[in-house]
Amino acid sequence: MRKTGFLVRCVGLAAGAALLHGCASRPGASIVDVGPGWAGNSVNAVVFRKNALTSDGAHQYIAYYDGAGQVVLGKRRLGGDAWELRQTAWRGNVRDAHNAISIMVDGEGVLHMAWDQHNNALNYARGVAAGSLELRMAPMLGRDEASVSYPEFFRMPDGGLLFLYRDGGSGRGNLVANRYDPGKGWRRVADNLISGEGQRNAYWQAGVDGLGVIHLSWVWRESPDVASNHDMAYARSRDGGASWEDSNGKPYGLPISAASAEYAARIPQASDLINQTSMAFDVQGRPYIASYWRTKDSAVPQYRVLYRRDEGWRRLDLDFRKTAFSLAGMGTKAIPIARPQLLIDGQAGDPSGLLVFRDSERGERVSVVRIAGFDAPRWSVHDLTNSAVGAWEPSYDTELWRRQGELHLYLQAVRQVDGEGLADVPPSTVQVLQWRPATDTHIQ
Repeated sequence: MRKTGFLVRCVGLAAGAALLHGCASRPGASIVDVGPGWAGNSVNAVVFRKNALTSDGAHQYIAYYDGAGQVVLGKRRLGGDAWELRQTAWRGNVRDAHNAISIMVDGEGVLHMAWDQHNNALNYARGVAAGSLELRMAPMLGRDEASVSYPEFFRMPDGGLLFLYRDGGSGRGNLVANRYDPGKGWRRVADNLISGEGQRNAYWQAGVDGLGVIHLSWVWRESPDVASNHDMAYARSRDGGASWEDSNGKPYGLPISAASAEYAARIPQASDLINQTSMAFDVQGRPYIASYWRTKDSAVPQYRVLYRRDEGWRRLDLDFRKTAFSLAGMGTKAIPIARPQLLIDGQAGDPSGLLVFRDSERGERVSVVRIAGFDAPRWSVHDLTNSAVGAWEPSYDTELWRRQGELHLYLQAVRQVDGEGLADVPPSTVQVLQWRPATDTHIQ
């Protein structure tokens, strides 16, 4: 392992709030300011936003809560610094960090958004026209929408959208999947894709590869206590969500349960296993799952990547951390490390990857593990910013990465008080960090 210095130097550190007011980048990366956003908890900067930032053609879109809790939408031409911002009429309960905003653009260029969701009725709106920031509330299906959490959009290769959400509460919820076809509207794909059988629920991560295969992985939680997280399961769909199979092609009967699931890794309860992290895939359609947990012979949770090869599941341990901590309790936790995002490049064979994270050991900077290969693992750790970002977790423009191999991260310094508390801090600057790893000579 080899460690290097930071790529992006940030100035204007505000005492207590650790606010980013402006950054000057070194070659290979740049930062664009957007506007002031709510920073009293992590609702704008949680990892399960799908997405905070997304692009379509020549334009990129962003969504966040401002200091008053109003939903703000933004649009810019890629390569430019000027954002067109629109403060909407909708306000979210920003006091609950679960209530993140998720956006995606469909194949006709229309923006879709879900927001302010944690065990409450669905809030969904879509653009009045292609490229418009004017959105209107719209019905989806009208059933199984009274207790919605963790709404996520995924764009399909044909321009349609997949929409996933939890129906029910922590420790007792089911995974629902809807499909949107431009010009036709929404339809139900699965009423209950993964069932907790009234005893547990799945905290999932998902992605759609270039062939339209939906990859899904999840941990089980037995109760509202995060300490009851356990195991890592996997499923995929080759027909847009109509049917599902394991990594060997064995069909699942729906709903998938704890007894019928394929497990990429068996992880006991009380292993400091986090939920809702990251899923990626290579050009061959092989899945990769990033998370963190502690093995029984260590007190230190480490980032790990599970990945599939012909002979079965493998595990890459990124064992660079030194500091122990424990996950337990309910609500949004104040955790010294972020849930990671995992990105895989487009090369065939043994691809390389990036694991993006934040760690108090590294001064709460935005950091990245550059994985040069998985089959013969080689990796190194680097910092992308010099200033702290607080409780920030990474969310990135998945479509731009898919098209161009360019990483655009939603960037904002935020605070999180343990157990859904609020920090007394002013709004901080919402920014976009732009980086093209393949051409950056500062990180090898």
